[in-house]
Amino acid sequence: MSNPLLQAFFVGRAVAEVVNDRLEVALTDALSELGKFDAEAREQLRQFTDEVLERANRAAEAANVGQSTTGTGTRSATTDPVDLQAMIDELRAEIALLRTELQKYRSNSI
Repeated sequence: MSNPLLQAFFVGRAVAEVVNDRLEVALTDALSELGKFDAEAREQLRQFTDEVLERANRAAEAANVGQSTTGTGTRSATTDPVDLQAMIDELRAEIALLRTELQKYRSNSI
C-alpha cells in the first residue's frame, strides 16, 4: 500500500471491526452474568419463601396440637381459625370461674 490515505482507511476499518467484536463479546458476557444473577436471585427467593411457609406450617401445626391437647375438649386441630379475641375472652371466663370455685372451696374448708 503506497497510499497512506488508503492504508488509514483499512486500519480504521480493522479497528472498528475489532472494537465491535470485543464489545459484542463483552455485552454477551454481561448479559449472561445478568441472566445468571437473575436466576440465582429467583431461586434464593423461592427457597426463602418455601422455608418461611414451612416454618409457618410447623408453627401452626404445633399450635393446633397444643390447642387440641390443652383445650376444653370442644376444639380440634381441624377446626377453622379461631378469633383470638374470642379465645382470650373464653380463657378469661374460665379463669374467673376457676377463681370463684377456688374461693368457695377455701371458704368451706375453714
